[in-house]
Amino acid sequence: MRILSLLAAVLLVGCATTKTPSVVKANAEQKNIKETLYYLASDELLGRDTGTEGGKMAGEYLAKRLEEYKIKPYYSSYNDTLQNVADAWNIVGVIPGSDETLKNEVVVLGAHYDHIGIEKPVDGDSIANGANDNAAGTAILLELARNLKLQNNKRTVLVAFFTGEEKGLWGSKHLAERLKKENVNVVSMLNFEMLGLPMKRDYMTYLTGYDLSTMATKLNELAGKPIVGKLEKAEEFNLFKRSDNYPFYQMFKVPCQTFSSFDFENYEYYHHVKDEAHLMDLNFMTSFTQDIIPVVNKLVNLAPGEIRMY
Repeated sequence: MRILSLLAAVLLVGCATTKTPSVVKANAEQKNIKETLYYLASDELLGRDTGTEGGKMAGEYLAKRLEEYKIKPYYSSYNDTLQNVADAWNIVGVIPGSDETLKNEVVVLGAHYDHIGIEKPVDGDSIANGANDNAAGTAILLELARNLKLQNNKRTVLVAFFTGEEKGLWGSKHLAERLKKENVNVVSMLNFEMLGLPMKRDYMTYLTGYDLSTMATKLNELAGKPIVGKLEKAEEFNLFKRSDNYPFYQMFKVPCQTFSSFDFENYEYYHHVKDEAHLMDLNFMTSFTQDIIPVVNKLVNLAPGEIRMY
């Protein structure tokens, strides 16, 4: 009996060492979101124009946060330097997948951290701080990434903060082309853009290119509520082609879409010096982040083919 007990104990220890990695419950911290939002939209960064000192400071901040969260750089450093553009780079981290097969499939999560810099003064203020566009989306993605690092993600996740979006999607074009040349198997891309304020609608955010893939339906199914909807204005202005999701769609022809809550009715300071951090709704931003963490985690672990183009 004693021998059998010892054998049972050894078997139990062996089982414990091979169990699936534990998953930490999602926890969106408002203080983290606020810190990132307020720093990126501060006067110190002078509007984060691409290639400027403020733009570089923003990139350095994001790289430090990824390092602090133990999210490793995808390349030799976090900086993915743009070709033929002085002092401009994306910040790219990676959360490796845990499944032996699915880890070779990559889900890209993106947000642009640049803005338009210095503009014509209004009431003595000339700094276009870009709080909603897109310090808000960047802050949400950073907090999402912090949480995803603590989950069991079967697929590999690339966390990409883009520069040069305001110049014509420079950063996302560069990275999409680079990944394509490197034969990276990108299977989907989710972009976070202008998410600082809620809408007066029956869904939290809208998804660009709503009818192009199974993404919207699956996101709502995974959330158990309407976390995304279809915005007619987004269709009218063809926003699917006007943010950092689009270069990835062009390169990979897979579902690549953008979350946003700017509906042309809830905010008047688009590309305006009054786009300031104190006008953002931190409760909404935190609530959306809390809801989207488990949804993205489930999406990253879906069976092949569930997220596809129609």
